[in-house]
Amino acid sequence: MRALNIAATGMSAQQQRVEVISHNLANMSTTAYNARRAEFSDLHYQQAVQPGSVTASDGTIVPAGVQLGLGVRSAAVSMHVAQGSLTETGGALDLAIDGMGYLEIQMPGGERAFTRDGSLKSNGDGQIVTSDGFVVDPDITIPEDARDITINADGEVYVSFQGEVESQLLGRFSLVTFTNEKGLEALGSNLYRETEASGQPNVGDAGEDGRGIFRQGYLEDSSVDAVRELTDLIEAQRGYELNAKVITAADQMMSATVQIR
Repeated sequence: MRALNIAATGMSAQQQRVEVISHNLANMSTTAYNARRAEFSDLHYQQAVQPGSVTASDGTIVPAGVQLGLGVRSAAVSMHVAQGSLTETGGALDLAIDGMGYLEIQMPGGERAFTRDGSLKSNGDGQIVTSDGFVVDPDITIPEDARDITINADGEVYVSFQGEVESQLLGRFSLVTFTNEKGLEALGSNLYRETEASGQPNVGDAGEDGRGIFRQGYLEDSSVDAVRELTDLIEAQRGYELNAKVITAADQMMSATVQIR
C-alpha cells in the first residue's frame, strides 16, 4: 500500500523541519545569526492516466487525468536574510554592520571566509581578530601604546596616543557583498564561504553601492523570531501526528484485508 511510504516521507519531512526549528531556537543568542527555513517539494507522480490523453472508448480528451503523487522530499534549508536589531555594548572593538555586507576573514590555510559577527578582539600581536582568533582583512594592528580606538561609520580605524592631539589612522575595514547571500556555505563559528551559487565577493567601502555602515560599540542580535519558531514547531508536530495517523489507518486497512476469508 503506497500510503505507508507516502506518510513515511511526510513524517521524515516534518522531523527535518523540527530539527531546523530547534537549530534556530538554539541560536537565539548567537550574534548576527540568520534563521533557517526548511523547504520541501513533492516527489514525482505516477501517471495512471495522462492528462490530455485520448480515451480508448470514445476518443475524447481526458481533462485532468489520474496522477498519483508519491510523497514529499527536502528541497532546501535556506537562510532567511534579515538584519537583527542592534544592541549597544560599549566595546571599542564591538562592530555591528548596519545594512548589507560582510567582513572578510583570513583563515589559517589562506582561504578567506566572511562574517557579520562584529565581536572583534585584539590578539597578542595587536592584530584585530574574531573570537576564534582569525585575522580580519585588511590586517590592522593596534600599537601597544595606543589609548583610545575609534571606528567611524566608514570603517576607518583611528587610535590616539598620550601627548598627541590628533588621532592616527591605522586602516579601513571594507565590506563584502554577494549577488545571492543564500548561496553562501555555512562553516560554523558565524563564518561563511563563497560558492558558485553565491557568486563572487564584491569588495567595497562601507556606505557605497548599497553596502551598510559600521556602528562601533554595537552588536547585531540574532534575527530569530521566537514566536514564529514556536508556531512553526506546533504546526510541524501536528503534521507529524497526522502522517502517523495515516500509517495507522493504512495498517488497519491492510489488517482488514488480510482477515477477509
